[in-house]
Amino acid sequence: MTLFPVPAFTDNYIWVLHDGQRALAVDPGEAQGLLHWLQNERLTLDTILITHHHGDHTGGVAELREATGARVLGPADEPMPEPLQRVRHGDAVESLGLRWTVIGVPGHTAGHVAYHCPDVEGRPLLFCGDTLFSAGCGRLFEGTPEQMLASLDQLAALEDHTLVCCTHEYTLSNIRFARAAEPDNADLLAYEQQCQALRARNLPTLPSSIGLEKRINPFLRVRQPALRQAALAHDAQTPSGPIGVFTTLRAWKNVFQ
Repeated sequence: MTLFPVPAFTDNYIWVLHDGQRALAVDPGEAQGLLHWLQNERLTLDTILITHHHGDHTGGVAELREATGARVLGPADEPMPEPLQRVRHGDAVESLGLRWTVIGVPGHTAGHVAYHCPDVEGRPLLFCGDTLFSAGCGRLFEGTPEQMLASLDQLAALEDHTLVCCTHEYTLSNIRFARAAEPDNADLLAYEQQCQALRARNLPTLPSSIGLEKRINPFLRVRQPALRQAALAHDAQTPSGPIGVFTTLRAWKNVFQ
């Protein structure tokens, strides 16, 4: 199995997993770039997985379905480009001979889902859409802080060596905020240097891993005293408890320059 992020728009990735013949694609916001890539690699698109309804994740689905006949799966409770197979939290789906579990992760949107496979070439693999980013998380367009933190906690509970395939190259900007919130995190500083070197060579910073994100991502670290203190320093009215810390950090990130 080969995993590859096909660039789209300015900072999206359409993740493709393939076995040398058949391919699975995740959140294709546009079709032509992916079709050209598939043609160059001599691959047949077998399955499209959709995590949520935003146009930069669904805009290419209809064209791809028509061009390739690929099967499409997407969240049950969001507007989707029909026809497709609707999936919910806890469902299991098969693609490329692999079994994927659907994880409901509301917050960024109301019906957002992620897809998890426990073993792809010896490592678990997670397609998490816009719920979890490296060193960050998605904005709360439709869900509540309680929902988003519960969703992130679900993902953080996966095995540390799980590969995390986010759909945007937001890592460096997320790290700038994370360092403002937790400036003494040595793991974060080392990660920033690594990511800067990758981007200088025009290489993706992704995939990440669950273990790494638990060390450097402030939104997975809201129970750490340092993040609690940072939230209070930014907003002295931050309620006690992890939801209060998460809410303040997310609001701070929304306006962070």
